[in-house]
Amino acid sequence: MSPDSTTRFGVRAADYARYRPSYPREAIEAVLAGFESPRVADLGAGTGISSVLLADAGARVYAVEPNANMRASIAQREDIIVVDGTAEATTLPPHSFDVIGAFQAYHWFDPVRVLAEAARIGRDRARFAAVWNERDESDPFVFAYSEIIRRYMTDDTEARRRNTAVDDDMRAHGWSGVRVLEFRHTVPVDWDALIGRTRSASYLPREGPEFDAMAAELHALYERAGEFGGARFALVTSVHLGERQ
Repeated sequence: MSPDSTTRFGVRAADYARYRPSYPREAIEAVLAGFESPRVADLGAGTGISSVLLADAGARVYAVEPNANMRASIAQREDIIVVDGTAEATTLPPHSFDVIGAFQAYHWFDPVRVLAEAARIGRDRARFAAVWNERDESDPFVFAYSEIIRRYMTDDTEARRRNTAVDDDMRAHGWSGVRVLEFRHTVPVDWDALIGRTRSASYLPREGPEFDAMAAELHALYERAGEFGGARFALVTSVHLGERQ
């Protein structure tokens, strides 16, 4: 995980925790399928959105997150252990985990180092899972939203995420049965959720003139949401899985 990726979300932690979309139940079930009461290392756990879902599904979760502001937002409960570490250097014990997962995070990692770390902490039979929520731009409201925010992006994070070769990375590092599952879901949003989700993105302005201009365009879109069938985030959750056994 690069130094930038460990710090860039700190000022956005509150918006991230409150407004980032969740993951559908089917995606969590796919990540945990075949394991009973698994131990899961959730790498780059952020504010713990995925950690809570995994724990609710019966896992004992080690939420590994390097950013102190993000860690502070992770739910305090017995089945979630918060760990100050990076994806490439988790500090976790060897051969102790059934599932090593990364939700909305793998594109920030060094693939060689993180997959070596996953092999180190994984049990003889283990699974690696990389999961992303992506906007479904076949939805007219989402397409119009995306056209606006593309004009205000400050870096290439979205391209970096889309171009991540996690399947090839897994195969190259000894993970077998590599496969991708997709699950579609839709999250209705009010104005607070729409702009809050936008502020949580590290590649978009969160204050100043550029933010004000972007927010004005988004509010105009929100006011016209009825033309598109309502304001919503239509999402495709992609679950990339590989096995070691």
